[in-house]
Order: sequence, then C-alpha cells, then structure tokens
Amino acid sequence: MSGRLHHWLLILVSLMILLRAESFFVDITYVQSAVAKGAVCLDGSPPAYHIDKGFGAGINNWLIHIEGGGWCNNATTCLARKSTRLGSSKQMAKQVAFSGIFSNKPTFNPDFYNWNRIKVRYCDGASFTGDVEAVNPATGLYYRGARVFVAIVEDLLAKGMSNAENAVLSGCSAGGLTSILHCDKFKSLLPGGTKVKCFADAGFFINAKDVSGALHIEDFYNDVVTTHGSAKNLPQSCTSKMKPGLCFFPQNVVPGIQTPIFLVNAAYDSWQIKNILAPGVADPHGTWHNCKTDINKCSTSQIQIMQDFRTEFLSALSGIGTSASQGYFINSCYAHCQTEMQETWLRSDSPVLNGKTISKAVGDWYYDRSPFQKIDCPYPCDKTCHNRVFEG
Repeated sequence: MSGRLHHWLLILVSLMILLRAESFFVDITYVQSAVAKGAVCLDGSPPAYHIDKGFGAGINNWLIHIEGGGWCNNATTCLARKSTRLGSSKQMAKQVAFSGIFSNKPTFNPDFYNWNRIKVRYCDGASFTGDVEAVNPATGLYYRGARVFVAIVEDLLAKGMSNAENAVLSGCSAGGLTSILHCDKFKSLLPGGTKVKCFADAGFFINAKDVSGALHIEDFYNDVVTTHGSAKNLPQSCTSKMKPGLCFFPQNVVPGIQTPIFLVNAAYDSWQIKNILAPGVADPHGTWHNCKTDINKCSTSQIQIMQDFRTEFLSALSGIGTSASQGYFINSCYAHCQTEMQETWLRSDSPVLNGKTISKAVGDWYYDRSPFQKIDCPYPCDKTCHNRVFEG
C-alpha cells in the first residue's frame, strides 16, 4: 500500500470514528392509531417519527423537530413523491442518525441533550397543512398533513408530553416552515403550564422574484396551498388579510405569531438561491449552474444579485419585530439547515455570530439567559461559514 493511500485511509477511519462519537441511530416509530383518523402520508400509510427519550432533569422536556424535504404542488409532483420516503412511511429508513440538536451528549448539545428528542418524518408534501377529505381513485393521493401533525402531537401527549415542563417545536427547511405555520397551534395543544417556544432552521422562505423577473415561488406556493386544501389550516392572523397562498410565506405569518419564535437562516440560503432566485426555469442556458453548486464559482455580477437577494431577505425578516421573545441568527453563509449536523450546531469549528455558536444562541434564548438578534456582515466577510458545495 502506498504511503499516500495509507494516509488517506487513516483520515477516513478517523472521520468515521469521529462521526460515530457525534451521532447514534434511533429506530422508527409508526403512529398506527393515526390511520383511523385519516391522518396519513400521501400514499395512505401511517405517519412516523424517531424518538430518543429524555433522562434525568430533562425527562419532562420535549423537542419536536420536523424533517424537511420541499413540497409537491399538484397531482403529478405529489405522485412522484408518493413512492418515496417523502410520501410513504413504507419507504422510510428504519433508523436515522441523531446528532447536532438531537445529540444525547452534553458536550455536543448542552441545553437539550437530556430532553425527549423527536424527529418527525415528513410525508405529506405541504409542511403539514393539507386536509382534503376526498381521495381521487385515479391517483390514490391523501392530502392530510394537518391531520398528521395533530395525530403525532396527540400520540406524544399520550406518551408523556402531557406532563411537559418545556417544549420546543422546531424543524429544518420545509420542516422549519412547519414550525412557523404551526407554532401557535402547537402551543394550544399543550398543557397551559408548559413553557413553549418555536424554532425554525432554514424555514424563512421569502417571496422574491427570480432572475427572469417572474414570481416563480409565489405561484408554486399558491399551487401547494390549492392542491392540499391548506387555506383553513394556515394562521388566521394572515388569511384574514391576504390570499391563502401568500400565507405560506413566513414574512406574512411571523408578525401575527403569539408564541416566542427563533429563526436560524443563512442570508444566502443555498436552497433559496437555487430554487427561488435562480430556478432552472428562469435560467434556461444554465448560466447560474456553476454558481449554484459552489459560491466560489459565482461571477461578480451573480454575487451582486445575491447581495440584492440578501437585502430583500433582511427586509422580509424585519417583520419579526424587536421583542426580546423573538430571536434570530442570520449568518452570511451559503448553507441550508445548520442545526441537525454537529459541525454547524456545536463544534470547535462551527459557525459563530457575535462570538456565539447556533447552539449557544438558541439555548440562551430558550432559557431566557440572554436575547439574541444578530445579522451577519455581507458575504464574504464571515470566515466561520461551512459553505455548501453541491455535486455538478
């Protein structure tokens, strides 16, 4: 074996040992009781989650974190999801790795390590907002996300969450949007004496025009809401003022949320740059292709367009207000979801803002140790970022 190959093998083994130390596997739980309530995935299968039970002082504390995975906006796109893990619990892995905000070690997750930590699997395609009674026999699609959300909360209440002292509803990406849209609903389902807060990681999707000038994401969200019959399950503080499709955007919902909420987001969110700012449909010649895979490959003019997107993002964010009960950690990274992976949640090389990691900022805010409302300087000033690089 060459010395170079031996060197790389040692690095690989060391990485695997490190990953094993930072994460552990948790079995899936199927909510069979939900089926009778019609609270099912797109294909009619039962919803599911993974739970690692709390211990010690955290036995009555609950962290409910919703998985991400985009949305489906019509029968065609929902059919495409129906036979995948994002539309059927039959297709879900029986175990998932827990790390970052799910870690059970105080070194890696000091404020939530001993809580009951639950990862809710995402299988409805509309951030748990849909509820259409009729099932078209031609497609066999069930649009029942809102029922699934309630059924999972009821299942967890029966398993001890009815005694919760502290509870957090959180999520990543489409799951982060769920935690925003369902924040007050979640609080209403828990006992009155429970301290409840919500937390969204990469869930603040903004209503911005794409590079061709079209309102691509607005049209897409409107189709999601129409297809899934979501209007009646979106916050009334928003739907009483504007059309339901616009109430899928956090910027129109957050100002009306009563429960304390914290937002973690990259100002140059990689999903939003790829799908809101420069979706394929708006870039037929692929001039954004290399830039979207690696921010270091963006041209000067593309970086300027992204700086304008950041300005628009910060303007949308301003509706959260200045109350200390609301928090945000907006870094200038090219990233998407920073709480589920140990490297970005809490490690010696994790992203920091104002000297704090995401883990510390969120923990300080939840426990009222200190408020946190910080916005990073523009790209490329932050050298602590873990910028995403995608396969071409």
